Amino acid sequence: MAKAFDYVIAGGLVFDGLGSTPVREDVAVKDGRIVQRAPSVDKAEAETVIDAEGRWVMPGLLDIHTHLDLEVEFDPALKEAVRHGTTTVLMSNCSLGLAYGAQRRNGEDPLVDCFARVENMPKPVLRKIAEKAAWTTSAGYYAHLDELPLGCNVIPMIPHSMLRTEVMGLNGAVSRAATEDDLSQMEELLETAMAEGYAGFSTDALPFHFLSEDPNRRVKIPSQFGQYGELKRLTGVLRKHGRIWQATPPKDSPLAVIRNFLLTSGRLYGKPLKITAVAALDVAANTSIRRLALTLTKVFNSSLLNGKFRLQALAAPFKVYWDGPINPLAEEIPALRELNELDLEDKAGRRALLDDPAFIRRFTKMWMTGKTGFGLSRLKRIMKAETLAFDRDFDEMVFYSGGPDIWTGESFSQVLGRFQAWREDASLARTEDEAAAFAAMPEAAADEAGFMLHLFREYDLGLRWWTISANRDPEIVRDLLNHPKILPGFNDSGAHITNMAFYDGNLRCLQIAQGEGPERVASQIKRLTSEPADFIGVDAGRLETGARADLIVIDPDALAGYDSDANSRFIWRDDYEHEQMVNRSDGVVSAVIVGGGLVWDGQRFTEAAGRSRLGRALRHKSWAPSSDDAAIAAE
Repeated sequence: MAKAFDYVIAGGLVFDGLGSTPVREDVAVKDGRIVQRAPSVDKAEAETVIDAEGRWVMPGLLDIHTHLDLEVEFDPALKEAVRHGTTTVLMSNCSLGLAYGAQRRNGEDPLVDCFARVENMPKPVLRKIAEKAAWTTSAGYYAHLDELPLGCNVIPMIPHSMLRTEVMGLNGAVSRAATEDDLSQMEELLETAMAEGYAGFSTDALPFHFLSEDPNRRVKIPSQFGQYGELKRLTGVLRKHGRIWQATPPKDSPLAVIRNFLLTSGRLYGKPLKITAVAALDVAANTSIRRLALTLTKVFNSSLLNGKFRLQALAAPFKVYWDGPINPLAEEIPALRELNELDLEDKAGRRALLDDPAFIRRFTKMWMTGKTGFGLSRLKRIMKAETLAFDRDFDEMVFYSGGPDIWTGESFSQVLGRFQAWREDASLARTEDEAAAFAAMPEAAADEAGFMLHLFREYDLGLRWWTISANRDPEIVRDLLNHPKILPGFNDSGAHITNMAFYDGNLRCLQIAQGEGPERVASQIKRLTSEPADFIGVDAGRLETGARADLIVIDPDALAGYDSDANSRFIWRDDYEHEQMVNRSDGVVSAVIVGGGLVWDGQRFTEAAGRSRLGRALRHKSWAPSSDDAAIAAE
């Protein structure tokens, strides 16, 4: 006879996701739902008992800033997210996504053109995805997601760059102003998507997001061309339906930031607009960004303006890896951007540029700006008020691989200092490899700019190094994560696949809370589960009787000892035919159940992962299916 329960998670400390004091009890699951919570449940009535003694049991975590729209096409289980306790992800951030399929028309290839540099995805990987993206409507995308054997819940949004491309074509979207007819069509498509259950809409205004294909390599992505009037009209659709606007700010224009995000105000516009914006970071080169973000958060959410504005915070140092000169932060700096404009395979093009005397002068001027002499640039650097996200600090730039092995883990300033000393005394080289490397350096490499140019010229993409450009102070990070109007979760999961890995960002957030006591843990679990679910407007993030069984088990002792840096690594992906940077928190998360099925057992994925449809493509909670849905999805 069939047993009463599929699973009983026994003896754990249960957090409900609502901030309540945790209680020690059993949790029973049947047919994808939580059917009982009690001090003791009959274990004999369970097909499987999961021993949670000494563990935390909680709702599955939400990752609210991802680009996993791409990953889900290769791995519907979303293993790199799920293994860290994530059971629901918000996709299609920063104006990019797959809502309208490949959109290949008139020789244009928008997925490749938009994603390659903005999200640092190799073009061969993107072309594979474009070949799979056969749907042509937002309804068709949901129909596609509904058919995938998801191992995690996904929440797609309508991405602005793709919406503009759908109406205007890619080249039109970046070369001319939107007409009234264009704007009306965009509004109509967005209205249609809201009726289909989309949770929101994403835009992008960061000044370093560029297209990657000729003839537009020096042109920003389509969302950057949407004027304020366009944003106001499109967000008006969201306001009417109570959906979210995910935005990145025009960071170099405080007045534009204020004007755009004032759209949240219910006092000014009759009804509050939900906005979630990137990002609350303590940027090393410009500490004023954090102060401005906190001030605006307070003002926008005040009773005076009656807004619903949430920034996103990263629960980790913003540590980014560079492949030679290639990195998202490089796009902000014109001299480095020239190297990033070229295809990854174009080593000869980069070498020609690095050998060009005019480029060397441009690069040297950029690199030394604010580092010597007197003037405004020098003052800004001293006061940590530069506009750049990358602070060009040799003490904070660290070798990972590509040069002599002995350089690994050393800062650029250490190696440059030793090279300068070696020029006077060749016996100071510590190994034969280092001596050979120093011997290959020209005289010009004895200063910072020349040293950088030589490294790029000599090692190209084979040089891997890292720097922490934000969130260097753990106390400031903790304060941001604890701010009541800031949501943890600027993880960027699924993007920048060789530059960063914050798939475990939610675990890092819990680890920080763990050091502050059980009340803070319960509060932070709420902020990683029901609070973002409610803000986005989806049914997720609660561990209650009757709720869908998306839940996880965490070993608090393993969490306390977890070292994310020591467990980050590069792996080869056969499906990508490319490497990827990932985290490995194995042992911290003891079990992940999605839709009532076990996906991760603490050490390995189950056979159901990527084979059974356990996760769902979530719609907004106000959505109700109509008789026309099947017909629309089939078109």
